[in-house]
Amino acid sequence: MLNLFSLKTKEADGSSQNASRGKRATAAQLRITKDLSELELPKTCKTEFEDPDDLLNFRLVISPDEGFYRGGKFVFTFKINPNYPHEPPKVKCATKVYHPNIDLEGNVCLNILREDWKPVLTINAIVYGLQYLFLEPNPEDPLNKEAANELQANRRLFEQNVQKTMRGGTVNGVYFERCVK
Repeated sequence: MLNLFSLKTKEADGSSQNASRGKRATAAQLRITKDLSELELPKTCKTEFEDPDDLLNFRLVISPDEGFYRGGKFVFTFKINPNYPHEPPKVKCATKVYHPNIDLEGNVCLNILREDWKPVLTINAIVYGLQYLFLEPNPEDPLNKEAANELQANRRLFEQNVQKTMRGGTVNGVYFERCVK
């Protein structure tokens, strides 16, 4: 039988093995380590870590190979908070993009990052959700209402504006930096 009292005594006096290793990993760190080790990125996505020791902050680069955004390069920042996986990560698009579901400040309208988040969801689910937004923009749940209305009313004009902004152009008085590879 395991004697829990003796384990607590060892930890208290510093003789446990973990005490010699330094700081213990938080639940969020353990979970993100597991999520990242099981990550199966599609060929159009890659992760970038500014600090390899900080798994709680990283970038995801999506380079769609089909759809309206084909040929573009879009960077998303992920900030994993201490309550992960009970709260979703904070995900922002660092690339200004003309998209119905991404506003000009980089906020992303993806249900699993808000009301539909569940602790069983992983970073993998978010990656595929973000990638899907580029393949099938959803004008029914927009953050950029102008882009959404245009997609619904005039698909061809929407496509032209996406191409113009990806090459570095202005639409509706807003300048977009070039993001084509």
